[in-house]
Amino acid sequence: MKPLILSVTLAAAAALGVMAPLPAAAGGNALVLQISPSSRGEARVMRHALSWLAAGNNARVSQQGNNNGAAISQRGRGSTAIIAQQGDGHTGSIAQHGNNHAHGLFQFGEATGHHVTQQGGGRTGMTVVIGF
Repeated sequence: MKPLILSVTLAAAAALGVMAPLPAAAGGNALVLQISPSSRGEARVMRHALSWLAAGNNARVSQQGNNNGAAISQRGRGSTAIIAQQGDGHTGSIAQHGNNHAHGLFQFGEATGHHVTQQGGGRTGMTVVIGF
C-alpha cells in the first residue's frame, strides 16, 4: 500500500502546487513535506482525498513495519485524521481540537517522529515524512 499512498499524496500535492520542504526532523535525517491548501477549492479536494483514504472513518492508523507508535486525539465534530507508517521506528500523532479538521500524516523509511496539532475549525493539511 505504500506506493499507492505515497503516489496519491504526492500527486495531490503536485496538482495543488502546495509542497514546501521543512527542516529535517531532530535526531535523524528526514525530508519533511508540509502540504497546505491555498484556497477553499484546494482544501475541499484535499479533504475529499483524505476522507477517501480514511475509508469512511474519522480516524485511521495504518502501520507496516516494526516498533511504530501512533496516536490520534479528536475533540469536536466532523474531523478526519490519518496516520500511515511504512518502515520501522516511527512515532507520530495528530491532535485535533475543534470541528471539521482534516490531516494526513504519512511516514516512510526509518525512525521518523512528527506531531501535528490542529486548533480552531476547518484546518486542512498533509505531512509526508521520509526518514533515511
